Amino acid sequence: MVTNTEHIFKFLDEFATSNEESLYLESIIEACNQWLSGDVMPRLNATVTKEEIRRGIQLAVLKGMKENAQPHHQMTPDALGMLIGHFASRLMDKKEQVTLLDPAAGTGNLLFTVMNAMGEKTVATSVEIDELLVRLSAVSANLLEQPVQFFVQDALRPLMVDPVDLVVCDLPVGFYPDDDNALNFEMMPAEGHAYSHHLFIEQSMNHLKGGGYGLFLVPASLFESDQSSLLHRYVKKNALVRAVIQLPESLFRSSVHEKSILVLQKPEPNMKGIPDVLLTKVPTMSDKHAMASFLRKIDEWVEEQ
Repeated sequence: MVTNTEHIFKFLDEFATSNEESLYLESIIEACNQWLSGDVMPRLNATVTKEEIRRGIQLAVLKGMKENAQPHHQMTPDALGMLIGHFASRLMDKKEQVTLLDPAAGTGNLLFTVMNAMGEKTVATSVEIDELLVRLSAVSANLLEQPVQFFVQDALRPLMVDPVDLVVCDLPVGFYPDDDNALNFEMMPAEGHAYSHHLFIEQSMNHLKGGGYGLFLVPASLFESDQSSLLHRYVKKNALVRAVIQLPESLFRSSVHEKSILVLQKPEPNMKGIPDVLLTKVPTMSDKHAMASFLRKIDEWVEEQ
C-alpha cells in the first residue's frame, strides 16, 4: 500500500515537474498553496499525520535542492531531527506551554520535527535570511497547522523576539562576514572574522529565559578550533554545559562534516550547584536495541535533573 508520505511526494513532484516555467522549489510552494486552498490535493489514505505531511514535503524539497545545487541550502537529516525532538520533548515535559526559537531555520525541517515531537503545546519563531526558504517553511507550517512566526533577516542582527523556553538550531558553520555587527558579540576575536556558529550560540543564549535550554547541532571539533578559547570563556561565564552527545560517523560524508549535539542551559538565580554533564555517544541508529537503550539513558538523565 502506498503511504501518505509517498502520495504527498508524488503530488508535489508531478506538479513541480510539469511546471517548466518555474523553479522546482517555487513550484512546490505553488502546489502547497493550491493544496491549502483545496484547488488540487494529493490522494491521501484515511487519516494523515503531521509527520507524514512533513516527510512528504521534505522529500520534494530535497529533490529540488539537489537540482538547484545550492550548497548553503542543507536540510538537517531526519534521524538527527528525531533525536533532538526526543530530547526537547523530555526536557520540556513538565511545561504546559513551550516557546521555541530556531534562529537558522532554513526550510523549517528541524523546527517542525521538534514541534511534531512535542505535540500541541509549542509556539515557535523561525528566523531565516533566505526568502525562498522562508516561503517554503511558511507554507509547510500552514499545512502542518503549526503556530510559527517568521522573520526574514540575518539572525545575528537585533531580533524582536521575546525570551523563549527552548532554542533548537543546526548551526551555520563558517566565518561571519560582517565584522562591524560581530563587534556586538563577546565572541568576536581581536583579529580576523568571528565564527558564525559561535555567534549563533551567543545570540541564542541572549534569547533564552533563565533555566531555558539550547539544543545545537555543532561541528564535532567545536571545542578544539582556533577560536575555542573564546567559546570556552563565553560558555563558562554565560551558560551551563548540560550534555555533549557524539553522533555516529556513519551519518556524515567525511570526518570534516561530523557533528555533535550540544545542550546548554541558561543559568537562573535559584539554581543549586553545578549539574552533571551528560557525555555520551549515539549508537548506530539502525541497531534498534542499542537505540532503545540509548533513549532510556537520555530519559533517566532528564528525570534526574
